[in-house]
Amino acid sequence: MKAVADGTVLWTPTEEQIQQSTVQRYMNWLKEKKGLDFKTHRQLWSWSVERLEEFWETVWEYCDVQSSTPYACVLEKRNMPGAKWFPGAHLNYAEHVFRNAQEEKPALLFRSERIPYREVTWKELKEQTAAVASALKKLGVKQGDRVVAYMPNIPETVIAFLACASIGAIWSSCSPDFGANSVIDRFQQIEPTVLIAVDGCQYNGKTFDKRSVVDELREKLPTLKKTILVPYLNEQIEAPDDSVLLWNDIIQEKSELSYEHVPFDHPLWILYSSGTTGLPKPIVQGHGGILLEHLKILMIEQNITSDSTFFWFTTTGWMMWNFLIGGLLVGAKVVLYDGSPTYPDGRVLWELAERAKVTHFGTSAAFINVCMKLGISPKEMYDFSHLQAVLSTGSPLTTEGFAWVYEHVKEDVWLVSCSGGTDVCTAFVGGSPILPVRAGMLQCRALGASVQAFDENGKPLTDEVGELVITAPMPSMPLFFWNDENYKRYTDSYFDTYPGIWKHGDWIKIDEQGSCVIYGRSDSTINRAGVRMGTSEIYRAVETVDGVLESLIIDLELMGRQSFMPLFVVLQPGATLDDDLKNQIQEAIKTKVSPRFVPDEIYQVEQIPKTLNGKKMEIPIRKILLGFPLEKAVNVGSMANPDSLAFFVELAKKLGSPMLNG
Repeated sequence: MKAVADGTVLWTPTEEQIQQSTVQRYMNWLKEKKGLDFKTHRQLWSWSVERLEEFWETVWEYCDVQSSTPYACVLEKRNMPGAKWFPGAHLNYAEHVFRNAQEEKPALLFRSERIPYREVTWKELKEQTAAVASALKKLGVKQGDRVVAYMPNIPETVIAFLACASIGAIWSSCSPDFGANSVIDRFQQIEPTVLIAVDGCQYNGKTFDKRSVVDELREKLPTLKKTILVPYLNEQIEAPDDSVLLWNDIIQEKSELSYEHVPFDHPLWILYSSGTTGLPKPIVQGHGGILLEHLKILMIEQNITSDSTFFWFTTTGWMMWNFLIGGLLVGAKVVLYDGSPTYPDGRVLWELAERAKVTHFGTSAAFINVCMKLGISPKEMYDFSHLQAVLSTGSPLTTEGFAWVYEHVKEDVWLVSCSGGTDVCTAFVGGSPILPVRAGMLQCRALGASVQAFDENGKPLTDEVGELVITAPMPSMPLFFWNDENYKRYTDSYFDTYPGIWKHGDWIKIDEQGSCVIYGRSDSTINRAGVRMGTSEIYRAVETVDGVLESLIIDLELMGRQSFMPLFVVLQPGATLDDDLKNQIQEAIKTKVSPRFVPDEIYQVEQIPKTLNGKKMEIPIRKILLGFPLEKAVNVGSMANPDSLAFFVELAKKLGSPMLNG
């Protein structure tokens, strides 16, 4: 692959692409309707954060948000937390989805490891949503009740969510790759009324019967009135008792779909923090805030229209599932995939992109890195003539990852590296189709997101690395955390460093043009002799070395002890961690990062410990290696691969780490 320098321009939109983009259409509308003439994206962004109320009111009008009652003002209180948006407005998320319904047009495209490609029309989607909504109401589910789902990324999950939203119930989901304890930790906190669950699932070619997990959930969630069981592994299933209803029976009943109009800040769903060191935080987001944010980012910023086909590889346990379903708000076809992204090989998602004629292909930086390591070149195998954009999130996309997309996927594609979070269910920083794409850089800050880089004294920085902060409220920020008295956990999570300013926990650099680079989590920074470095910079260097698949670096600097910084690597099949490979790794860090950050020791491991959402668990592993008891260092139930911890527990013993308290 060709070497590409940071900041190299890899794609520039043509004048025709600019004029046809959704953001340019919005700017044209602003000029015609509001007399606002913006020549550049930077001017538009500055106005969107300086005139916050004016901006969000134009989004409401431009996206034709429908409310059964008028709002009193755009923003009643500007404070964070506690901002109150569009008081007086009453609306419904699901109603805004189904205003796009064209009966025989596909709404959902789906395939999995088990089920061949199939389409769900708008007619089917609406009829089944009406049937499930009717069933929930017959079970006594009312506005504000919680309905939880232990479901994979399949059409039935989308239908169940839309049914909940239509009646004003609060949705929350976990993926079947979560173990029973992880699900219980999440769902017990919110006291659900109804559970919707599959009988089993398949991943990486293996089937997993989940009925025993469902039984345990029913036992450990005492507030449940009923469980709805969805057949997925087995075509025919039976209800074990009267408290269990069968999905196939429910969707046979015909009903008319109606919508409960709820206040703008009525809860829509509950997402969860990763919960790596304690109970996951239940993050409550509202009908109006999510509706407005997702219309803004999809309909204006990400170039998605009713002619688009929108895909993102995700599970129902990650906020990207909720974001993906937002594609229905603009009438796009939404593509669902359930299974491993590399089973039977790394081509399966690219094959789906060709079959579904995907226009917007969403994935993770980790998946792009895996494709690079596997040496595949999708453009040589598949027709991507419909593909307009590749979108990447989850972790910073390296310069090499940018180059790979343009060399091996499509030369003329808009590559969007974006960063945001579960906390707001959207991106703070990302892309614009009217700006050039530069290697290793995020094109711009999101409209309406007042993103800054702050130093330790709360002063904004330009062209320097600082804390990523948000200085003004956004509509999709959490309404509150469930059962969080006086906003205590909420305040501690985001506002403990800069009062009234949201600190997100990432390192960011913003240049004069407004382009950004994310350097990884600020709370897992490496500090060597007073020089601080985000871990992503080191991973980027290490993972360019042939033979290295993944890496994890931990800084064990501790007051009064000699610093020790080990590096852990997962190798490709057939590779050996011999002196030659160690030297290559060390040389890569020396030349691409700094000699200061060469590790003290390199260890080979079978797996990097990760959360259920696929995040590397840097802080918990640091605690383990410093000698914290396992139960104080990590919530094992929050992990995708708890078996990976054994190596680190043994290493902590060998290192003679002191037992620490707290």
